[in-house]
Amino acid sequence: MSVARITEISASSNESFEDAIKQGVARAAETLHGIRSAWVKEQEVQVENGKILSYKVIIKVTFVLDES
Repeated sequence: MSVARITEISASSNESFEDAIKQGVARAAETLHGIRSAWVKEQEVQVENGKILSYKVIIKVTFVLDES
């Protein structure tokens, strides 16, 4: 039997939503072991003078807890 946990993280990119997602999952993988899935909860952009400055995502990451 395995037990999973879900944690919420935010990540941003100056390039795209896709890049923000990739960066967020990559960073989470540095400290969370057993990542099984991730889904985007929210997306938003920072705008200045009618131009997009950055892309931000809120991601829910599911990972399996280590057995004790």
